[in-house]
Amino acid sequence: MLSKLGICSRTQAQALVRAGRVHVNGRVVLDPEAAADAARDRIEMDGQPVAAADKVYLMLNKPRGYVTTASDEQGRETVYTLLQNESLPEWLAPVGRLDKASEGLLLFSNDSVWAARLTDPQSHVDKTYHVQVDVLPDAALLQQLCAGIEDDGEHLAARSVRELRRGAKNAWLEIVLNEGRNRQIRRLLAAFDIAVLRLVRVAIGPLLLGDLVKGRWRMMSDDEVAALAGMHEEL
Repeated sequence: MLSKLGICSRTQAQALVRAGRVHVNGRVVLDPEAAADAARDRIEMDGQPVAAADKVYLMLNKPRGYVTTASDEQGRETVYTLLQNESLPEWLAPVGRLDKASEGLLLFSNDSVWAARLTDPQSHVDKTYHVQVDVLPDAALLQQLCAGIEDDGEHLAARSVRELRRGAKNAWLEIVLNEGRNRQIRRLLAAFDIAVLRLVRVAIGPLLLGDLVKGRWRMMSDDEVAALAGMHEEL
């Protein structure tokens, strides 16, 4: 619902809906999260038709130190400070999350249906990470990471793990997940007393971070949007 009210911010849209100023197919809607399809439903605010906002899909190379929220009560910098641009709609939501210490590919969209399908736990979309760890792993450890562990009632496991390169005291691993559990990689590695030095998401499904500069964003191409949408249809 909120994404259809592209004329205002998310907070403003919530207030308008809760005040009873929004009608869908002639009926008052008081739930800001109620489903509505601008292509099929008649959406009005104060008796005037609401035009559907253009759908926007973008990718950001998130730097370390930013939180994935619109505002932060602790005053920390948020990813939205990197998206301040007059060409963007005021309402854009992150599609999934990266914690403050993590970097890399983060998607945003005002297409709530597309985003919900992509983040649905049943979609099992592969997410690829490059992770610097404070150990020199052997083959047995890589197998254990794929076998997984039980942590706080959840089974945590990587879909695949391989070593990319190593130095004298640490190594880089490529870890692929197909589940979206909170801080999954950090929790999995901590179970083996492994510290994460850096964690960078480099791909979501077929979409690659590529050479996008850290802290910058770009619009996704129609082909990229369609490729991720096509994954939903295959599952």
